[in-house]
This record gives sequence, C-alpha cells and structure tokens, in this order.
Amino acid sequence: MKRGIVIGKFYPPHLGHNYLIDTAIRNCDEVTVLVCDNPAYHIPASLRASWLSSHHPSAHVRIIPDLIGDDDNSPAWALHTLRFLGYTPDVVYSSEAYGKPWAEAMGCAHVDVDIPRLTVPISGTKVRKDILASWDYLSDETKAGLAIRIVVIGAESTGTTTLSHDLAKALGVPWVPEIGRYYTESLLTHNGSTHHDDFVAAEWNANDFHNIGRLQQQYENTFAARSDGVIVCDTNATATEVWQRRYMDKNTPEMKTIAGKDKVDLYIITGDEIPFVQDGGRDGEHIRHTMHKWFVRRVRQSGVPYMIVTGSRDKRLRLAILQARAAIAKARSI
Repeated sequence: MKRGIVIGKFYPPHLGHNYLIDTAIRNCDEVTVLVCDNPAYHIPASLRASWLSSHHPSAHVRIIPDLIGDDDNSPAWALHTLRFLGYTPDVVYSSEAYGKPWAEAMGCAHVDVDIPRLTVPISGTKVRKDILASWDYLSDETKAGLAIRIVVIGAESTGTTTLSHDLAKALGVPWVPEIGRYYTESLLTHNGSTHHDDFVAAEWNANDFHNIGRLQQQYENTFAARSDGVIVCDTNATATEVWQRRYMDKNTPEMKTIAGKDKVDLYIITGDEIPFVQDGGRDGEHIRHTMHKWFVRRVRQSGVPYMIVTGSRDKRLRLAILQARAAIAKARSI
C-alpha cells in the first residue's frame, strides 16, 4: 500500500491546495493531510481542517501542532512528523521548496506539484492580502467559511428585515432571510393554529432553538458559497440564543456552542424607538425594550464591531451602508 502525505498551513485553503491534495490522492492508496496549528494564525486549524475534510472526504486530515517555529528546519520537522504519524510515509507531495529536504530527512520519496504556480496561479499570501480579489480561487467550503458577513439583529418589530433587505440590495450582495420565521410558522401549523398567540412559550423546547440556529448557519453557508464574498444576514444563531432566553428564561450549553460558531464581521442593531407594529404573528411588545438591551449586551460580549441604527428607514440605510463598506474593506484581508 502506497501512503502519501501532504503538509501545510492551508492558511486559508485554496484551489492550489486542492489540486495538490487531489494529485496525491490519485497516485496513492492512502493520503494524510497535515494542517499546521499555530496560535498566530487568525483562522483556527480546526476550521481549516474541516474545510479540507469536506472537500477531500477520502483523505485523512489531521492537525499537527507547530512545535518547530521554522518552516525551513527540515530535520526538526521530519523528526516531529515521524513521531506524530507513528510511521514513515512512502512519498511526500509538495508545492513548496521545503518539501524535498523534508521528505529526504524522513527517508521517503518526494513529488513536486506545480511549484511555479502555473496550473493554479494562487498562493495563501495572495488570498490573505485580499480575500475578495482571490475569491475565484477558493473552494465552496472555504468560501462558506470566509465570506464577509454583515448581520442585522434586533428586538421584535424594530425593522431588522426591512433594513437587512435594503442593505443587501444597496450593496448588491445576497440577502439571507431569517429561517426561524418559517420554522415558527411550521410549528403553528403543526399545532393546528394560525395565530402566534396560541403558541405559548411552554410549547417551545430547547431543540427547537438548536435546530433554528443550525439551520440558520447552514443557510448562511449556502449563500456564502454562492456569493462574491459578502452577504447580509437577517439574524443569526447568536440572535437565536437571545430568543431562547426570551422564551425559555435560560440558554442551554448547546445553544451557546452553536452560537459560538457564528462568523460576523459587523453587527447592525436596529433601534427600538419606532412604534410597535402588530403583523398578526408578534407577541413581544411588552418585552421589546428589554430585549433590545439583551441584544446590545450580547453583541458587546461577542467583541464583534457593531452599530445601533435609529431614525427613518432612509437614515438607517445610509448609516448602515457607510459602516458596512468600512467593515468590508477591513475584513477583506486576513
């Protein structure tokens, strides 16, 4: 059995990396991909590894800690790799200059793959410099993970859907709707009701919110993979966490874990100064101002940049466009 190995930062994974790994897979019985983990990298190794695993399901993707701190120290990396693997691979596939001396130090063969970047003219350095300019050189999995997200959240009847839709249209990017709205309507129908007031808090359970949070993230990722690098979202799983607190008086650990997976580059919180409008499906007028405070507090805890917009529909949109464009300019480099 021929066992091949590929190593790299994959920071982030791009189509050149995919071509390298596919080359190894075509020529080996078994391929192990080692993703270097270094705390200095802004994208966690767990995410980079998950994107590669999704794109290359037949490869064994593992995270190897960077205990060397020097890419060119081939003897040290060879010893570290052999100890980590527990065996000596048959062949190394590499697109970097360090590949051959590293392979020789481990005592295995080496295959150069597109070192001059002629087949796939991209590098991790180029991607990190400008994600959007390099967008066409990323796999769908990496796009879903890296897309810049502007997320609009707020208490009930504060204009989140209107603003998020207006903002997406103004920026010319995909708009990701709130999946929880459809989920709630389905629950009402299942319970034989057409009125939100008939669906009391006691009928919600923790799994409903977990499902909504996961579905929202799946929806986001689908739109992100098909985007040009920017999406505008009407809510996210973090907002679902706030709604779980509203209906269940607490947050489950699982809900917090799900919300912790959200990627957000800018939060826009809609102000609660506008009149409450009953659309036949709202039941939170009595708690709206309190929930606004909950949203602000939760976003502050996240550490993500945010703004609170108030005023007319036009004023809110003007402010949101300015902040969104600034956030996009900042987030396009890693």
